Amino acid sequence: MNLDIWLTMLLAAIAISVSPGAGAVVSMNYGLRYGLKRSYAAIFGLQLGLLTQTFIVVIGLGSLIAQSLILFSIIKWVGVAYLVFLGVMKFIEKPMLPHEEENIKVFSAKKAFIQAALINLTNIKATVFLVAFIPQFLDPHQSLWGQFSIICATLVGVDIIVMTGYSSLASKLKFMVKSLRAITIQNRITGSFLLLAALFVSTANKS
Repeated sequence: MNLDIWLTMLLAAIAISVSPGAGAVVSMNYGLRYGLKRSYAAIFGLQLGLLTQTFIVVIGLGSLIAQSLILFSIIKWVGVAYLVFLGVMKFIEKPMLPHEEENIKVFSAKKAFIQAALINLTNIKATVFLVAFIPQFLDPHQSLWGQFSIICATLVGVDIIVMTGYSSLASKLKFMVKSLRAITIQNRITGSFLLLAALFVSTANKS
């Protein structure tokens, strides 16, 4: 892959990651509630979802999804339902102060990792976008798998840095939270964004 093509792809990848979405909401929520270190479980879960999506595109299933209305609809609505579930759970979640020891004890790295991976994995808009995005940077005269490796490394590397930034910012803001009422408001804001993300995903069209 030529340097100028890679730089163009890098800028596009940065723009994609910085754009607010479910991944950013998840990263900020974990950073605010558990701190930057623990939020990496969710951040790496997001990357597993992204890598899986990219692999799906590589083997051609992404094109199949784009062509199959039934398969597209199934994956889309599974993603919508999951985001709605997470959003509702944030609304009814019992508020806990960031400094409470119990708040840290309930943290599960495994749960955070799996939950975040599922959020990215069921994001049908991202899958369809990758189907359109990846071919733009491919040279048919070069090794496709080599190029795919560069694309995957770039997308994941950029996303880790950006999600770390979101989580780090949120973790610094957690010390401004001084009451259970503020935590409740934060949970409802997070829930609202997750529900909004579900709305955006539900508007994805096969075309």
